[in-house]
Amino acid sequence: MADPALQKVLLKVMLSLPTPVLRMMSGGGVVYQGGRTLDPRFQFLTAGAGRMPPMSSLSAEEARAASAAGLAMMAGKLEPGVRTETLSIEGPGGLLRLRAYRPADQDAAAPLMVFAHFGGGVIGDLETCDAFCSQLARIGRTAVLSVDYRLAPEHRFPAGLDDVLAAYRWGRDNAERFGAAPGVAAIGGDSMGGNFAAVIAQDLKKAGEPQPALQLLIYPAVDVASETQSMTTYADAYPLSRDTMKWFMDHYMGPDTDPADPRLSPIKAEDLAGLAPAIVVTAGFDPLVDQGECYAKRLKDAGVPVIYRCYDSLAHGFTAFTGTIPAADTACREIAGFVRQAAEGMLK
Repeated sequence: MADPALQKVLLKVMLSLPTPVLRMMSGGGVVYQGGRTLDPRFQFLTAGAGRMPPMSSLSAEEARAASAAGLAMMAGKLEPGVRTETLSIEGPGGLLRLRAYRPADQDAAAPLMVFAHFGGGVIGDLETCDAFCSQLARIGRTAVLSVDYRLAPEHRFPAGLDDVLAAYRWGRDNAERFGAAPGVAAIGGDSMGGNFAAVIAQDLKKAGEPQPALQLLIYPAVDVASETQSMTTYADAYPLSRDTMKWFMDHYMGPDTDPADPRLSPIKAEDLAGLAPAIVVTAGFDPLVDQGECYAKRLKDAGVPVIYRCYDSLAHGFTAFTGTIPAADTACREIAGFVRQAAEGMLK
């Protein structure tokens, strides 16, 4: 079996080749869809993924193992000056693992960010967003609390969501433990984690609780009940395709679950007024790009302060590719900068 560390080095060398060489090795030509041009490194990875069994052909356990191994090769390093602590709290389904990130120059006035990783509610863990959470911490100058929520199909909707909601409330109430502003927290996540973050802001509103300081929604899955044009345009995108999204939802939802339930599809909520200020980020080559943009527009129309940014050349899941795709690393640093702006009161 090949050494994973050596494989990662070799992959990084391959991805550092000139763009024309990468495109030639990917089958030649430029990938241009929906008015967007795919980053040549994502193009190379897409070509390689096409020679592997699709996730939709795997069991949940097989998909978790394959995803963990693949993402370990793509991940960046932890940011310098960020220390971590892994801890457990009592969650709705038993002990709930969390990982805290604290930067050396933390701003004590900045709110704690509770963050949920991507994975369709089926795959992923604390390692999935490890490097990105350290970027949020260092560049945002804030403490970050990552949540290892329960996964489907062993624990279907709303188990993972309920875990993240419990972690948010615990983090908000214990923010001072992490050197953050007391009694307040932000909520964030990417893909399914972004779904959780959007739903939690709505849940808190319904419960009459204060809104988070911020909601950070990165290529969020906010509509599992209907399809937009991007679901067709980018149906075969890597790493998230239409088939993979269906596979996720088949595992995540129970037989009697209504996909139009706003706790599954938060875009279906009738009234978005009064929700927390939002940073909404999408990736161009992503079946979910249209729904993320639509949710940002609906928030803005409801009077919610919104920063919206689409990284046209990147694909879904780019927060996990910071070690191998420079454009993904640049995007993640910019997102963390937006979080810093929000902490400084610049998100109006």
